[in-house]
Amino acid sequence: MHPVLKQIIQWDADWSGKARLSRKTPLVKRVFSFLAHSGDSWFWLIGLLVVWGLGNPDWHFRAAYLAFALTVEAVFVLWIKFTVRRRRPDGEWGAIYRNTDPHSFPSGHAARAALLAVLAVGLGPAWFAWVVVIWAPLVCAARVVMGVHYLSDVAAGIVLGLLSGSLALAAQSWVVETANSILPFIFQPF
Repeated sequence: MHPVLKQIIQWDADWSGKARLSRKTPLVKRVFSFLAHSGDSWFWLIGLLVVWGLGNPDWHFRAAYLAFALTVEAVFVLWIKFTVRRRRPDGEWGAIYRNTDPHSFPSGHAARAALLAVLAVGLGPAWFAWVVVIWAPLVCAARVVMGVHYLSDVAAGIVLGLLSGSLALAAQSWVVETANSILPFIFQPF
């Protein structure tokens, strides 16, 4: 390994370690744990499926498009993770992540949070955009604070999420037109 790269990796590990909660008071731990889990893909996909199933014309399209973008991004993130294979930082919290997804680069939660923030701003409404834009960096920070990611994992996830969110907004017309020709009920209200 090149000495400069080795130094960067060491710096990343050192700073990530300093960002972790050293004393986890029950309330602080619960708040950061909640934030770290609130970006779980299953949580968002189930919630979006419920919103989509309610058939509200204002939210039917948003829920379908957010779920579509989250799914595409999740596949891409997993491909990168299994290509890079960077181990998660050592730690005791987040056993579910450590067992089901032992790879940390890039952070799927950070990518998901950034993607959702971009799409919330692009698709609206304004109140939803504000909530997600405030929530997204908190999820990213919680992933490092709880010790399941390095800072560089989260930074890479944010960049990936911003890029994929921008691409999803740019491709929206094409995606919807293509999907409507195959399965018209996906993006159209009941």
